Amino acid sequence: MQISHADSSMKELDRLAQLGEDVIHRARAAGASQAEVSASVETGLSVNVRLGEVETVERTRDRGFGLTVYFGRRKGSASTADLKPGSIEATIAQACAIARYTEEDPCAGLADPALMATQFPDLDLWHPWEPDVAQAIEIGRRVEAAGRAHEAITNSEGATVQSGASLGVYANSHGFIGRERGTSHSIVCSLIAGSGDAMQRDYWYDSVRDVADFPAYETIGETAARRAASRLGARKLSTRECPVLFAPEMARSLIGHLVSAVSGGSLYRRASFLLEHAGKQVLPGFARITETPLLPRGHASTSFDAEGVATRESPLVESGVLQRYVLGSYSARKLGLQTTANAGGVHNLRVDAGSVDGGTHDFDALLARMGTGLLVTELIGHGVSIVTGDYSRGAAGFWIENGEVAYPVQEITAAGNLRDMFAGIRAIGSDVDHRSSVLAGSILVDRMTIAGE
Repeated sequence: MQISHADSSMKELDRLAQLGEDVIHRARAAGASQAEVSASVETGLSVNVRLGEVETVERTRDRGFGLTVYFGRRKGSASTADLKPGSIEATIAQACAIARYTEEDPCAGLADPALMATQFPDLDLWHPWEPDVAQAIEIGRRVEAAGRAHEAITNSEGATVQSGASLGVYANSHGFIGRERGTSHSIVCSLIAGSGDAMQRDYWYDSVRDVADFPAYETIGETAARRAASRLGARKLSTRECPVLFAPEMARSLIGHLVSAVSGGSLYRRASFLLEHAGKQVLPGFARITETPLLPRGHASTSFDAEGVATRESPLVESGVLQRYVLGSYSARKLGLQTTANAGGVHNLRVDAGSVDGGTHDFDALLARMGTGLLVTELIGHGVSIVTGDYSRGAAGFWIENGEVAYPVQEITAAGNLRDMFAGIRAIGSDVDHRSSVLAGSILVDRMTIAGE
């Protein structure tokens, strides 16, 4: 009888859970007062097609195993990619040896046992798709061919089709065992328009849990082609100050900077421009950001964090006011607070649409509202300081006049300070990008400095 994907994945999870329990028992026997284990198996297929020809085919099967032990307040960690008995035994010995010689840290240790997750709802994250290589190649060819059919496209960087599945177990000496499984599938196409010095490149992609959620494959290539063609004739701008509209896929990076500034590591190191801002205004009054870890098919959905702490829907920003920080148990102890179930990061952020005048705007309405200014569709570089909030990144996009695209622009820098940029947000659009764990629409900032010629 053939074993289903569901049956085989659950058997593998049970095997990893049993391994985790055994290792914790052995670590305790070796003298550890507490222990935790993370074990994972990831499989995938990636196919790249360029100009109709196959460039790469890669199959992966990666295993990971990590052990952390605590001897009182002394911590030791070791890991291996080999789950053979000898490797596991060596990992236990290494972790215990490290812990015996490290300095005591009063904040070290597992999360509070009372906070461990006890309910594990089905979040609809498991949708295996195992195309054979020929099928994946055919999809890649269709995507690329659809894009290359555009009259402005002169070359291609290719189309990539990826399918992956991951199984993971986290267990600790509180008796907690959490099992997770998820799938992730993506298609990306990158094309070149024009020739010589006038060439422009752009791309498009989609990422889903369930292959049935992909749009028609060809639309990904067609969108990449339109984006590349729309950048032909790009100009530089003279240096100026103006409103800036960040397209959804760029807007989520602004939310990411906010999260970094209110995360425990930045706060206890006193390396954030938002120190001691819990309960204070950080965004305009209409802004609302909610963490939604139990979102079905979400890109970062989970019922427990990396320490086994139960997750729950929770506001991060309400009426523009920061409601809490983003903490795991270690950073929480450093700050004299309690974990917010964010060990390992945030779990889906929903950024509600709104504006300072109370209206809700789609993308076209935001362009009209901006009137004249810069639409940013690409950001380059990493010129952002979470310590000071200073922001300076290379950018490309379109100059907007009277709510309409006037011409594409390139080789410019968008600069400001995140504190001022957040305060200057005039609207957040309803054009949400669902391809990420940050569910945000376009963000309109009232004024930034654009450095050009």
